[in-house]
Amino acid sequence: MDSVDVQNQLESLVEQIGEATLATTETVDRFAERVDALVNQVQQQGYQIFALSDAVQTLTEAQAESLKRLDRLTNILERLVAAIEQVNTPS
Repeated sequence: MDSVDVQNQLESLVEQIGEATLATTETVDRFAERVDALVNQVQQQGYQIFALSDAVQTLTEAQAESLKRLDRLTNILERLVAAIEQVNTPS
């Protein structure tokens, strides 16, 4: 094998390595873009979960307040019924 053949093989090998490196770089770039998109989706889902948690907390607080008011209303109605029964009961 003469030096020209060796040089041609080396040039071919370097060219193949360059093409493989370029293809790998492009693949890594596409992968990075997909990872970025996934990170954005996960972040958006995190925001949605936070908003949902906040809404559930607000609903829970509103329900607790409604239950307190319902208890007061029940108490008032029981006293009203008792008062009416006393008026209607013959002495």
